[in-house]
Amino acid sequence: MIDQIIENALLEDIGDGDHSSLSCIPENGVGTAQLIVKDNGIIAGVELAGLIFKKFDSELKMKTFIKDGATVKPGDIVFEVTGRSRSILSTERLVLNFMQRMSGIATQTNRLTSLVSGTNVKLLDTRKTTPGIRYMEKWAVRIGGGYNHRFALYDMIMLKDNHVDYAGGIKPAINKANEYLKRTGRDLKIEIEVRNEQELLEVIEVGNVDRIMLDNFSPARIRDVIGIIPKHFEVEASGGITEDTIREYAETGVDFISVGALTHSFKSLDMSLKAKYQ
Repeated sequence: MIDQIIENALLEDIGDGDHSSLSCIPENGVGTAQLIVKDNGIIAGVELAGLIFKKFDSELKMKTFIKDGATVKPGDIVFEVTGRSRSILSTERLVLNFMQRMSGIATQTNRLTSLVSGTNVKLLDTRKTTPGIRYMEKWAVRIGGGYNHRFALYDMIMLKDNHVDYAGGIKPAINKANEYLKRTGRDLKIEIEVRNEQELLEVIEVGNVDRIMLDNFSPARIRDVIGIIPKHFEVEASGGITEDTIREYAETGVDFISVGALTHSFKSLDMSLKAKYQ
């Protein structure tokens, strides 16, 4: 999947040639460039940068000074890459695009994770990712200290409000999901979203799910119901959770908190790839 993403991105950016570099850089020209950080945050995408360089030109050599997951500040040099100058120039923007975004996601994830430290809750991402590069964004969440929810539609059954409504209610949705797994021989976890206390009670009565998502429940509402949920159910809080409220949610006793903003409302980390002059 990583190879495919890189190949698609290079094709999108280079097309039939990097004519800027081809026009003025000697074919045998060799140079070195440094990845320089211009923001405070968590660096992510260093390993990916190495894969991009290797994919485009196997003779490019990368010397890493700071690894993924480390705290960085303006002026830090993360790595140097040496080889054909044309190759460095042709991959520069792709490396920066991924690293700036991944570092922004990792930084935001790290910040939110620190806000729930000392509790047993795990911070999860969602499927609210950029189409085509989900793997990279979920990779960045892990680098920042968070956890991945399901990767896509195929690796977990998640019965949301629309599924419940289209299926005819909580009980038929759960029963049909379990029948489907039995019929197809698939081993997938089942999670179901509940919108209110009545739906929660129905889920508890029917059973046969692994996780219950309390959607748009306030921390006070969660504290009111958490005690009636049997311990064999995992419990997830989701919906409208912000930096200001995440600690209160974490202290309710839920097992997971999912935050779509990890991958859809982050600020990219500023950095540049600059030629190094001897």
